[in-house]
Amino acid sequence: MANIICLPKLSIKYPYTLPQNQLLLVGGGREPEEKWLLEAAKGRNLWCIDHGMDICHRLRLMPELVLGDFDSCSPDSLQWAQSNGAEIEKFNPQKDFTDTQAALQRVNDSDTFCILTGALGKRFDHTYSTVFTFGNTSLKGCIADEKEAICFLHSNESITLTADFSPKAISLLPISHLVTGVTTQGLYWELSKDELSQMKPYAVSNVLSEKNNTHTFTISIKKGILAVYLLQKE
Repeated sequence: MANIICLPKLSIKYPYTLPQNQLLLVGGGREPEEKWLLEAAKGRNLWCIDHGMDICHRLRLMPELVLGDFDSCSPDSLQWAQSNGAEIEKFNPQKDFTDTQAALQRVNDSDTFCILTGALGKRFDHTYSTVFTFGNTSLKGCIADEKEAICFLHSNESITLTADFSPKAISLLPISHLVTGVTTQGLYWELSKDELSQMKPYAVSNVLSEKNNTHTFTISIKKGILAVYLLQKE
């Protein structure tokens, strides 16, 4: 459907029509499982950020674009992409933005739903930068792999997630200073028009309600920017 994004073992439903164009953006953080990446890549455009090119080379997933300062990508992977017609965009390593920030800005300039993977699980500073950069764009999208997923809500938005499993943790993390009117359905500790603050991020480690056998839950907000975090497995 035009308002549902399907990932391996996880679907994300929005209350509005999404961009037809879907992009899988593979970063240089923790590599997703190969099976997960192959499934997530089906029917989507593919871009790689620096070291993210290496797993795509290994799986013979050809990107349209590879970008970065290439301080971590294998020269063989880069050469393979270039020889097969991928566009290469190289940055000076002495820059005041990360490769991922540059990629997100480029995607943000187009009408595209972006699934960013290979962005978690390594350096905290890169993760912090990526999450806050993504959340503060107007970009429709999420960060995901087989272990974790992060979706973003902006003012007067809602989202419904359905998993093939019972998540180990569901956390609501403010990206803006305050997030108001936070309401949940399907969780053990429900919120109803509550306020969440960056200074006291207490809405962490929630789980599904005991009677929730569909593994479906909904989050909505009135004002602010909220990251909805899902821990799928350790």
